[in-house]
Amino acid sequence: MTSTIPSIAAGTWPERVGIIAIEGYFPNSCIKQTDLEAHDGVPGKYTVGLGQQTMGFCGDNEDVNSLCLTALQMLVDKNKMSYNDIGRLEVGTETVIDKSKSVKTVLMQLFAEHGNTNVDGLETRNACYGGTQALFNSVAWVESSAWDGRFAVVITADIAIYASGSARPTGGAGAIAMLIGPNAPLYVERGLRSIHMEHVYDFYKPDLCSEYPVVHGKLSLQCYLSALDTCYERYKEQFLKRATTDAPFTVESADWFAFHSPFCKLVQKGFARLMLNDFVSCDFTRSKTPSLWNGLDSFKDKKMEETYFDKDTEKAFLKASGSLYEKKVSPGMLLARENGNMYTASLYGGVISLIAQKTADELAGTRLVLFSYGSGLASAMFSLKFDTDVSQNSSLTALVRSASGVVERLDSRKCYSPAEFEATLMLREQAHMKAPYTPKSGNFNLFPGTFYLAKVDDVHRRTYERNAVPSEFKLKVAKQPIVAPIQQVNSITNGVVNGH
Repeated sequence: MTSTIPSIAAGTWPERVGIIAIEGYFPNSCIKQTDLEAHDGVPGKYTVGLGQQTMGFCGDNEDVNSLCLTALQMLVDKNKMSYNDIGRLEVGTETVIDKSKSVKTVLMQLFAEHGNTNVDGLETRNACYGGTQALFNSVAWVESSAWDGRFAVVITADIAIYASGSARPTGGAGAIAMLIGPNAPLYVERGLRSIHMEHVYDFYKPDLCSEYPVVHGKLSLQCYLSALDTCYERYKEQFLKRATTDAPFTVESADWFAFHSPFCKLVQKGFARLMLNDFVSCDFTRSKTPSLWNGLDSFKDKKMEETYFDKDTEKAFLKASGSLYEKKVSPGMLLARENGNMYTASLYGGVISLIAQKTADELAGTRLVLFSYGSGLASAMFSLKFDTDVSQNSSLTALVRSASGVVERLDSRKCYSPAEFEATLMLREQAHMKAPYTPKSGNFNLFPGTFYLAKVDDVHRRTYERNAVPSEFKLKVAKQPIVAPIQQVNSITNGVVNGH
């Protein structure tokens, strides 16, 4: 598939900027939550209580750099791209292994092999929100006077790991890489973005000598739900301003929803809360399905700030929203449920999960609303739309193909016992920031083509190698290469930019 990048003429700028291709990476090691429940003596707590099934985890041979190296190389290989066609690379992560050197600069070794050092962008960080800001920045670059006709790549990646205790089952690890450009099959809806940010200590990592965060669980849940309320209210206002009718936006108005997912049950509660917002604001009165709202009259005078931990309200709206959740949210919960929390990559794991499990026909012309949250806190709600062209050589068909293989790779992982899982995390704890260090895991139990940490020298310089790709390994690649035809783009310094 060849992306068509328009010439820049007076008053003409790139349209439908968004995701052209997407790739996901998660580790080959995992643990079943049922096994962890049995080991911890809490049957049902992690599966029923949190909504989790399996959790991915990394050995001492993987870090955030290796995750990003792997995701980027997979994106380029699968889409038969050239590194010279990438003009911006931005990484969103909260996993810090160096207080100065960015992950993006580590990734530049892949570009250097092709002679491309002219790559804009760096690293964006604020808990789980950094990936979203990296996406916003990259979309803005393509739409701006700085754009040089090449693609942007956004990589969101983290290793979510907790000290032994109640939070440990909400871990995970992974990376999502997205190719950003114009005429995208999944594009950002302009003018439909709401933001909410404030100062709070709900989850943070003040100890740079440890991978483990400080978590204030109840406060963190309240902050997430409060930010969701605010972002949803503002998104609804923006939607109504741009709508061709006076019908308000409700949970019925979008085809799909994706949420940042610390654990799956919180997403269910979050979606139920959107329905509660619609009910309290009376926007539900113009519902196309009045029966959805039956039996909820006793909640009409509820004040949103008093309902965060109101079990009666929560139970009623979880039940009322259940059918819509299964239809609009559940298709995007695959990675969250089967791999766990990936911090910055969590939300975009929802995007690739949806695409990987739906056909181009099912996605065509639909709207996906996303809620992004990062502790501290930063949050946003925005929406993407899928193109309508489902022909064999369309960009939407290529996007669906680029997301293929996720389910198959999830099913092929190796599951470990709780004792092996705990030993691996102890090994990571002992190895954290150690120099010199040679990972004891070597290149053991990695997917073909995975980058891994080979060694750390005595001054903390990290060296990475790539696991062998067997001749029989088949990568599902694009039928046609994705190419940035820079020659079609007029000079951006010709004075046109003055009006932008």
